[in-house]
Amino acid sequence: MTFGEQPAYLRVASDLREKIVNGALPPRTRLPSQARIREEYGVSDTVALEARKVLMAEGLVEGRSGSGTYVRERPVPRRIARSGYRTGGGANPFRQEQTAEGARGTWESRSEQEEASAEIAERLGIEPGDRVMRTRYVFREAGEPMMLSTSWEPLAVTGRTPVMLPEEGPLGGCGVVDRMAAIDVVVDNVAEDVGARPGLAEELLALGGVPGHVVMVVERTYYASGRAVETADVVVPADRYRIAYHLPVK
Repeated sequence: MTFGEQPAYLRVASDLREKIVNGALPPRTRLPSQARIREEYGVSDTVALEARKVLMAEGLVEGRSGSGTYVRERPVPRRIARSGYRTGGGANPFRQEQTAEGARGTWESRSEQEEASAEIAERLGIEPGDRVMRTRYVFREAGEPMMLSTSWEPLAVTGRTPVMLPEEGPLGGCGVVDRMAAIDVVVDNVAEDVGARPGLAEELLALGGVPGHVVMVVERTYYASGRAVETADVVVPADRYRIAYHLPVK
């Protein structure tokens, strides 16, 4: 293969992808069979199969048992606004951002204590095995799961305080900044790293995605005078949402 040439299966996948994008193969249309692809493009069964696998991995088509492979509906991506971290108001950032966007969001959560893994300990600046409060969230918009989040807070900071459980007590449901302020911990910095990866099976099951779909992951950590007081992984399905940042210029 000379420089610039693509393998045959990628050329076939590219042509089929173009037909899907331009509407020649509209949603709910059956993708040409493996035999049809082989005949139309003059390729082997292996090439035809690999081309179909590419389109499946990209989330453009889906297999239906006993029926074939069909073009999927292409959702119009919606925005998840990230507009900084405002104090006061008695609401967490998700609720604030949903209000700002005129959306109606709800969430479910579950908290439990555990020992910090090596990765979480490094992010929090504690020792592996130190106790943390882990809280898992499922966020919904109009009843549809839109975002997952798992947060960890060192119990050396919040243990035996009114804010030990993020969603319970007098400040339950408030943001990290306000909850920490209630125990005289002043959050003065937050870092977010945004990346993408294939979704884990349990994540896609919770989000209603297809195996192989890509998710965006926001790794967020709150700091107070250089000490990490909370870290979290926020997971968003990349085919349905875009993360939009609106940050003030100081």
